[in-house]
Amino acid sequence: PDETELIRAAIQGMLSSLDPHSAYLSPESFADVREDTSGTFGGLGIEVTMEDGLVKVVTPYDDSPAARAGILANDLIVEIDDRQVMGMTLDEAVSLMRGEVGTDLDIVVQREGADQLIEMTLTRDIIAVAAVRWSTERDVPVLRLSRFSAQAYSGLDRAIREIFAENDGTPPPGIILDLRNNPGGLVDQAQ
Repeated sequence: PDETELIRAAIQGMLSSLDPHSAYLSPESFADVREDTSGTFGGLGIEVTMEDGLVKVVTPYDDSPAARAGILANDLIVEIDDRQVMGMTLDEAVSLMRGEVGTDLDIVVQREGADQLIEMTLTRDIIAVAAVRWSTERDVPVLRLSRFSAQAYSGLDRAIREIFAENDGTPPPGIILDLRNNPGGLVDQAQ
């Protein structure tokens, strides 16, 4: 066996015993994470993890090919372009899902409560993740923070300025910060 791969596997094994959020990143994986947290990238627009040998959708990004196709949080991807996901690593599955913008990808999804597997065709696209979107519900602004990407702080700052500008500088009665389905991201943006 390749010595580098053995060392990486040993490190990954040690880190996986800590908690579900700790993992070793190879240089290639680290480059992918940096791309994902930059706020723009090419792909389907889903945050994924591995669960019981299948790719689990943590969250589809707003206005992404995945969201438009109807993929939901907690969906399990069981097949990618006629290849079974069981037995693949997360990196292998993500590699299959990435590709040239404008190309199609067939996936099969297992959804809790659905009697049958769901077949979908998605078209890969450039994903520009708007970290913050906001609306007003009963005179209270609701800020949805979809992930802690590099645009999280600036997006929150801009949204709060817009809220105050709309109210001629008068503070709202409160602000709701919606973090549902937020998969995390950069620690410095969360601080």
